[in-house]
Amino acid sequence: MTQVQTVRGPVDSTALGVTLMHEHLFVLTADVQANHPEEWGSEEERVTDAVHRLQRAFDAGVRTIVDPTVIGLGRYIPRVRAIAESTPLNIVVATGVYTYDDVPFYFHHRGPALNEALGTEVPDPMVDMFVGDIRDGIAGTGVRAGMLKCAIDEKGLTPGVERVMRAVGRAHRETGTPITVHTHPASHTGREVERVMCEEEGVDPGRIVLGHSGDSTDCDHLASLADAGFVLGMDRFGINLDTTFEARAKTLIEMVRRGYGERMVLSQDASCYIDWIDPAVRELLPQWHYTHLFEDVIPYALEHGLTREQFDVMLTEVPRRFFEGGQDGPGAVSSVPAERPAVPDGPPPPCTTPERSP
Repeated sequence: MTQVQTVRGPVDSTALGVTLMHEHLFVLTADVQANHPEEWGSEEERVTDAVHRLQRAFDAGVRTIVDPTVIGLGRYIPRVRAIAESTPLNIVVATGVYTYDDVPFYFHHRGPALNEALGTEVPDPMVDMFVGDIRDGIAGTGVRAGMLKCAIDEKGLTPGVERVMRAVGRAHRETGTPITVHTHPASHTGREVERVMCEEEGVDPGRIVLGHSGDSTDCDHLASLADAGFVLGMDRFGINLDTTFEARAKTLIEMVRRGYGERMVLSQDASCYIDWIDPAVRELLPQWHYTHLFEDVIPYALEHGLTREQFDVMLTEVPRRFFEGGQDGPGAVSSVPAERPAVPDGPPPPCTTPERSP
């Protein structure tokens, strides 16, 4: 058994229940919100709306959400804590830095950036920041991070992305806290995660969720990452601008048929509010919310051959094992892939590149 840090305090891993491994409460541009508060509107209304949305998720059967909102995404723990006190859901928050390119300016002339000028190796302050969030709590709130987060997107392994990735890996080695990485599967960025974090920084791939793996329909590539020991984040159900509902669902179905249900976690990457997107565009995504999995995806997959037991594994067992992954014992997620179980009878659905939706 493992104690998992949530906003309201530690929870035993066996009590996490149905867990959505990648959802946000709010995704915000902090400088804009601080200087143009009219965009945000009423704090009370935002909090009330968030509590209502999370209650809907709880009513649908969800018991825990992991919120990987970190520096670069507008993390503000006092607001999250106020919401957590009004909802029965467990909320796991994260520490890390979110960038596709450079590090925030705060880090430009700190840590490794000074190595050449000083002629010596300077420790990266990011590591101490992340470890402090995990061990001591975030910003004096006492809320401890239960997840580490970084990103690598289409630009690939830029110097800034690599610096954050290594800092996350080192904070993991010091604390044992698991990791989620925003990836761009079309660019095969999971391979860079494997090289930098696993081969060079010594992180067990079984402690890493490769986020947004479900953006790809290349099942052979996804299978190779799962075989390498990673957990695949099939976590953007409802975001169907560059793909379709059917493409995401059929990829999930095919991966389960191939025997990878025990190496996948599910989510929607939804939020109560995100200021990155014009409200008119947001209206084009009516399925992008916390209960889309339960209202649409699971019924569709059940009609196409999956079972409720297979969803129980992806929604309950794999998250539990992921948080317990540093321990020995049956079911622990590790870098040694399990033997592939038998797949359902019948022809597999296609797993091809979808046409872009309007």
